[in-house]
Amino acid sequence: MTTPKEKATPKEKERAAGIAALQGALAAEHAAVYGYGVVGALTTGASRSRAQADWLAHQEARDSLEQMLVKLGATPVAASPAYQLPFPVTGEASAVRLAAALEDGVTQAYLGLVAVTERTLRSFGAQAMQAPAIRSVAWRGTTVAFPGMPTTSANA
Repeated sequence: MTTPKEKATPKEKERAAGIAALQGALAAEHAAVYGYGVVGALTTGASRSRAQADWLAHQEARDSLEQMLVKLGATPVAASPAYQLPFPVTGEASAVRLAAALEDGVTQAYLGLVAVTERTLRSFGAQAMQAPAIRSVAWRGTTVAFPGMPTTSANA
């Protein structure tokens, strides 16, 4: 480890970037776990079953990310006690929109891992972003050009 007067080595910078990207993915998984509680509460039938399955998938991903961070010697970021939802969620239709938005957020967070220089983390991020991108399509009913990338269109 470097002291404040020393410059970080490229390897230390690479490690720090990887940990930061993993923390970002973990934060997104925490938010998804929370958000799916809302989705599950406002959906019924097949949508509620899908919400429960997705909620469990995000819990498993969260736990895996926490283990990865601990192995790297980092303290995993804690979940917030509550999260601000991106829009009012008042019924089943808006809950379905929320599920798609949660999956987009998780996909975007995993894109942060794709951008790091460490090959193993890049590969992990590329693999990990696929499941939430697919779940987003299932909730939205349509694909988007670049899953996880914010849209610039006012209609999106």
